[in-house]
Amino acid sequence: MPIETSVSVAAAAPADAELLAVPYTSELRPDVEDLPLPPADLLAHYEAKGEAGEIVEVPVAREAGVGRILLYGVGDGSPKALRRAAAALVRRVKGRRSLTVVLPEGDAAAFAEAALLAAYHFKIGSAEGKKPVRELTFAGAAHDAVRRGETVARAVALARDLANTPSSVKTPAWLADRAAEQGLPVRVWDEEALQAEGFGGIVAVGRGSARPPRLIQLSYEPGSYDKHVVLVGKGITFDSGGLSLKPTDNMKFQKTDMAGGAVVIAVMGALARLGARVRVTGLVAAAENMPSGTAQRPSDVIRIYGGKTVEVLNTDAEGRLVLADAMAYADARLDPDAIVDIATLTGAITVALGRNVGAVYSTDDVLAKELIESGAASDDRLWRMPLIEDYTPALESSIADLANVEQGARFGAGSITAALFLREFAGGRPWAHLDIAGVGRSTVDEGVLSKGATGFGVRLLLDWLSRT
Repeated sequence: MPIETSVSVAAAAPADAELLAVPYTSELRPDVEDLPLPPADLLAHYEAKGEAGEIVEVPVAREAGVGRILLYGVGDGSPKALRRAAAALVRRVKGRRSLTVVLPEGDAAAFAEAALLAAYHFKIGSAEGKKPVRELTFAGAAHDAVRRGETVARAVALARDLANTPSSVKTPAWLADRAAEQGLPVRVWDEEALQAEGFGGIVAVGRGSARPPRLIQLSYEPGSYDKHVVLVGKGITFDSGGLSLKPTDNMKFQKTDMAGGAVVIAVMGALARLGARVRVTGLVAAAENMPSGTAQRPSDVIRIYGGKTVEVLNTDAEGRLVLADAMAYADARLDPDAIVDIATLTGAITVALGRNVGAVYSTDDVLAKELIESGAASDDRLWRMPLIEDYTPALESSIADLANVEQGARFGAGSITAALFLREFAGGRPWAHLDIAGVGRSTVDEGVLSKGATGFGVRLLLDWLSRT
């Protein structure tokens, strides 16, 4: 569900604020009224160090009795410290009606973004426990920055909502309907059009399900631009593994296997509000991977858009098949300056990088550098992984142009070989692949994260596209 906390911006904190939060480092602003002690004595009394996320609750005298001021530490004032401070502050006031926050010095957009993301929750049915604060007022002069942070946070929340929605509701057609709500030109290929136009990967993956596949295209074109980027998202609305069936425990969270597609939809919907000056086409390859009498089989050979053939050795390596179709279409029909795909693609990347850092593979050093820098700026951190040419024999097939997985365990580099597979469909254009299998889902409620989908990739792609 969307973030329910409302946001307003005021030039100064209103005198009748129900609850006021004031920033501090090792010192407190001397102009805070109603404090029971001088600022230096007060901080010394509470042994407050000013670390990001540290919160001191101070009683103050009010006409109607005793009020409260929250003093919140902002550390070194860096965007990362401000995000931590904002998230801690909003989590502290769960159950309250309103909070007025005196903005700290520094990146107000990052602060507002983190405050709202910490207020995100997804619940079907009656919510248990305290709800997030209902109203946030940011006091300061950074109106535009706060609104930018709000736009980014609500885009991340949309990506989380789409991924968190149960697969009993979330079909490929449902996902196409949500994309159509973003206010952009949209084109949707149904199963008949996909078959007729040669999208063999999407058709093959979706064949086993009673809910047929879709290819979704969203278009954003500003009045003038110098560059055209295509974003491609994996949209597997549920992944059972197909006939290469997953173990039950591995299947429990597969409703989020379309997290990459959710990111693409959310990013596309936010571009106009952020004033991006780059043309962007978003492609979401959506299918449900299920076992049935019509499902693709291990050993089948399928033909990807454009004609390249693939021997399917494992039906649970389906994401790369639908992405290959979309990427090949982008190369052949859209003439982009760069292609960036994003997908919860391999469990192997979780082993390599854990759950806090996403992977980027790229054929272009400049593109990789830009994405890594945007990841650092937005706190969606990326680590560049190598495209090791010595591993390309893993893709060899005796009866097709490529195999979708390595046969045997000669190389064993599952994330790298998956990236090498995708590279075959980028047409030699500048291309980057973001493997977000480790970072696409959180197991904890902490900071800006809540249990479930993270929306990882929205912030970094919006940052990158805003700079491009």
